[in-house]
Amino acid sequence: MELYIAEKPSVGRTIASVIGANERRDGYWEGNGRMVSWCIGHLVALAMPEAYRSDYQRWRYSDLPILPEKWQYSVVAETKKQFELLRRLMHDSRVTSLVCATDAGREGELIFRLVYAMADCRKEVRRLWISSTEESAIRQAICHMKPMHDHDNLYRAALCRSQADWLIGMNATRLYSLLYGPTLHVGRVMTPTLAMLSAREAAISDFKPESFYTVKLDTGRGVVAQSERYADLNDARRLADSCNHNPAVVTRVEHKQRSENAPALYDLTALQRDANKLFGYTAQQTMEYAQGLYEKKLLTYPRSDSRHLTHDMEPSLRELAARVCGALPFADSLEPAVHPEQVIDDSKVTDHHALIPTVTMPGQTSAIDALTTGERDLLHLVCTRMLCALDDPFLYDETILHIECAGHNFTLKGRKVLQMGWKRIWYAFRGSLGGRLADEGASSEPSIPEEMTEGFEFPFPQAAVAEGKTTPPGHHT
Repeated sequence: MELYIAEKPSVGRTIASVIGANERRDGYWEGNGRMVSWCIGHLVALAMPEAYRSDYQRWRYSDLPILPEKWQYSVVAETKKQFELLRRLMHDSRVTSLVCATDAGREGELIFRLVYAMADCRKEVRRLWISSTEESAIRQAICHMKPMHDHDNLYRAALCRSQADWLIGMNATRLYSLLYGPTLHVGRVMTPTLAMLSAREAAISDFKPESFYTVKLDTGRGVVAQSERYADLNDARRLADSCNHNPAVVTRVEHKQRSENAPALYDLTALQRDANKLFGYTAQQTMEYAQGLYEKKLLTYPRSDSRHLTHDMEPSLRELAARVCGALPFADSLEPAVHPEQVIDDSKVTDHHALIPTVTMPGQTSAIDALTTGERDLLHLVCTRMLCALDDPFLYDETILHIECAGHNFTLKGRKVLQMGWKRIWYAFRGSLGGRLADEGASSEPSIPEEMTEGFEFPFPQAAVAEGKTTPPGHHT
């Protein structure tokens, strides 16, 4: 009999249904010659300092640094019952081998390995590596399982990370707390992050705005040109006075055709950034919503750092794009283009490919309406990004007029859209949010009339001084 160990009960249930382990037991499923159980996250963790020496329970400067010669681990008290169940199942005489089915990544590898070691299990282990909880993806992954030792380096990386966290957290927290009085939590990740925030806050607080001045030249033809910046208000006023008594003429016209390629697919970080910007969700909220969608088989594995797909996924992309259009209330009539080559690159996919909706994505809006607001927002966002990433580039013609007036140069930029491409999908999505978000709109640059060619004259331009101020750096999002 083979024992599958997942990371969460919901994933365990899904795997059990796929492999035919349909008999429910206390803490696991059984059937068809297999068992399926789960870890409920971390069941085993690095031991606290007092496990090495009882007097470490008291914080003393003279004890620092605490550097374990041999790392010790302990069972997490809150989930000890589940650990004892797994240990019993691992040593069950009916179980001949195990399958590590925890989340396919560094942390999932560590969760299983620590339980396996703490339970003192020696049975053969194979690795189930899935990026989606769809039945087809699980069946395919079962056919391609590899020995556990193929992922030894992933486990070592996770072990190194957890031990580094312990060394810095336990030692630096005690050190700074002893030196400065209150308990000051120091961490490998959170402390550098706090330093970045503090440095930016200091830069904002210390910033002193400075005034600058430009001259706006209203041509009377619906477009306004602008001079360079002046630090002295009197210089800007003199230029404005002279321009109000002189005609202006176009001395040079530049035309440049530009394009904005479709954005890349989402990895977790990019998704968290946009979900915060658009909906105000925290990184943790986004992670929880994405995890919920993953467990409902609507989204692929969320903890991904890749923004590309692999070649074997290409055949399903057109059908998936069509299903997504049917499921999004604003996308029915869009008919997006599908260019798989824009998102496929095997060399840029490591543990997991980019976040996309699954091939079992419902083809109608009603099924999605049953989701929570956060899950629905996130699914719409991921679906929209996938359609954008596959679509045509945004093309426009940029025109720059160089205008001379009173011996000074003014410039005027404009653009003419040649092809909306992926932006029509993005604007439709933004528009669907209604009052929750102001429409981004198209570019604010005007369209320049075609007759404004070299030598074109504006006989009566109106000049005025405009004041501006330098701005501080923005807060980190």
